[in-house]
Amino acid sequence: MSNPYKDHWENVYNTKKENEVSWYQNTPQKSIDLIKSINLDQESNIIDVGAGDSRLVDNLISLGFKNITVLDISSKSIEKSKIRLGEKSELINWVVSDINDFQSDITFDLWHDRAAFHFLKSTEKIKSYINLVNKLINNKGNLIVATFSKKGPLKCSGLEISQYDSKGISELFENFKLNHSEIYTHKTPFNTNQEFIYNILCKTN
Repeated sequence: MSNPYKDHWENVYNTKKENEVSWYQNTPQKSIDLIKSINLDQESNIIDVGAGDSRLVDNLISLGFKNITVLDISSKSIEKSKIRLGEKSELINWVVSDINDFQSDITFDLWHDRAAFHFLKSTEKIKSYINLVNKLINNKGNLIVATFSKKGPLKCSGLEISQYDSKGISELFENFKLNHSEIYTHKTPFNTNQEFIYNILCKTN
């Protein structure tokens, strides 16, 4: 049975160049800075969820991290990242999956999600995501989740999203402590501004 969300994202990555999508960042500096602030060991297990063809993975490799998983629903986005990285792509564990279908024998010290979680609209899918995070993040592990803020867009790539503030994120991820939250304005390739909220949470039980 066809997954309409997978079809949507395959079409996006098949028809648009890297810098023709609103979420493009030549350097994902905010994510890099927040990851550096956690002071992770280079052997830590890291997953970038809903990564698309983000350049975060390039930077994680440059920072010396050795156990990196990149997940996206679109096989085309993964293919684009592999081509960009060349031989370095062999260092990465690539996963093509809808996040709520994801299964893993690996548990993670850092789960990074920039603008995937906010596409989940139904209570069922949000709960499923939270249960997955609770299961797959190690105790004392970190969750970085970035979504559109309450002042951000209501849609992205033609799809409705859920806006959040720090209180809403903290209440949803109740097995985590919110350690940091900040508003960040992303300038798109089209010279428009999108207001995000970035959050760092640490698993407490």
